[in-house]
Amino acid sequence: MRPKILITETIHECIIPMLEDIGYEVHYKPKIDRQGILDTLENYTGIIIRSKTPADRELIAAGKNLKFLGRSGAGMDQVDMEFAKSQNIALLNAPEGNRDAVAEHVLGMLLNLINHMRKSDIEVRQRIWDREGNRGVELKHRTFGIIGYGFMGEAVSKRLTGFGCNVIAYDKYKKGYGSDLVEEVSLEEFQERADIVSFHVPLTPDTKFYVNDDFIEKFHKNIILINTSRGEIIPLQSLVKFLKSGKIIAAGLDVLENEKMAKLTESQDALMAELSTMENVLFTPHVGGWTVESYIKISETLGKKIKNLNLT
Repeated sequence: MRPKILITETIHECIIPMLEDIGYEVHYKPKIDRQGILDTLENYTGIIIRSKTPADRELIAAGKNLKFLGRSGAGMDQVDMEFAKSQNIALLNAPEGNRDAVAEHVLGMLLNLINHMRKSDIEVRQRIWDREGNRGVELKHRTFGIIGYGFMGEAVSKRLTGFGCNVIAYDKYKKGYGSDLVEEVSLEEFQERADIVSFHVPLTPDTKFYVNDDFIEKFHKNIILINTSRGEIIPLQSLVKFLKSGKIIAAGLDVLENEKMAKLTESQDALMAELSTMENVLFTPHVGGWTVESYIKISETLGKKIKNLNLT
């Protein structure tokens, strides 16, 4: 009998023949509900989830025969990693699959903001021709700071090579990554030098609301802020406060503290209303890593990692 893999959400189906070719029986069930997963997971060697299936202690414990858990994407914040590891379950994700998409999205948001493209577009549609009010700035000689120098951070640094800006990075958990692409610095030096800050950190207990009032106040310059990682690293209240004060010159936000627009708290709704009136804020709906190409590459990457486990 072939070992079975359960796929609980919609992912690119190129992974299915990849897994079948190495000996797995694949059950692709993107409409399965949580109870359905709990009732059947003991029959599976592996499970592949995306964003709508929290792999908490209860779910993992139901997988009595699980050898691996795959996340179709980069972030593992929906997974109880400590418990999974205690059960000897291998954890796999695919940040290599969407790093190019994220890096291009960061550059797109930044160029849009510093050249007032969204504002200009809206004005011209209203027959307003304001050249001086939409004068942009150039990246050359500015200092672009990356917080979190993993797959995404490195991909961003590669995209910046043609712009002539200085690239610095700070990573709390990684050392020795300085190169021709990037200068490795301490957090203190980062906050002293950065003109632009792009976040590429996972959501963990250490990073939740990490970018709070105290963190932002320590920057020596007024900054442009880009967040394509996880919204909960920056409280909405801090964003509004420092955008209003000018400490944050502009913000590109692909992720938000609460992305369920129909379930905002009263406070979050009020803060979102304020952000929504600001011309120096650019929103996208958590699509930084979600391109036509990355959708395929994520599945291909995950399939290769499962193959390398050699469980069949």
